Amino acid sequence: MKEFIEYIVKQLVDKPEGVTVEETQPAENKLVFSLKVSQEDVGKVIGKQGKTAQAMRVLLTAVAAKEGKKAILEIQD
Repeated sequence: MKEFIEYIVKQLVDKPEGVTVEETQPAENKLVFSLKVSQEDVGKVIGKQGKTAQAMRVLLTAVAAKEGKKAILEIQD
C-alpha cells in the first residue's frame, strides 16, 4: 500500500523526489501512512476543497479493506 500511495502522489507533484511515505501500525489491523511532500506541492496533493486528498483516502481504504485492515492517510505540512 505504501508503494501505491507513492505512485499516485509522484504523478501529481512537480518534485517527485520530495515525496516520502512513512508507514506505522499502531494496532494489528490498523495502518497509518504519513505523507510528506515539498512545501510548494502540498496544494496539489490536497486539491481544491480537499477533493484530491479525499479521493486518495477512498482508494487507500478500498485497498486496505481487501486485506481486512483499516488505513489512515495523514498529509504532513
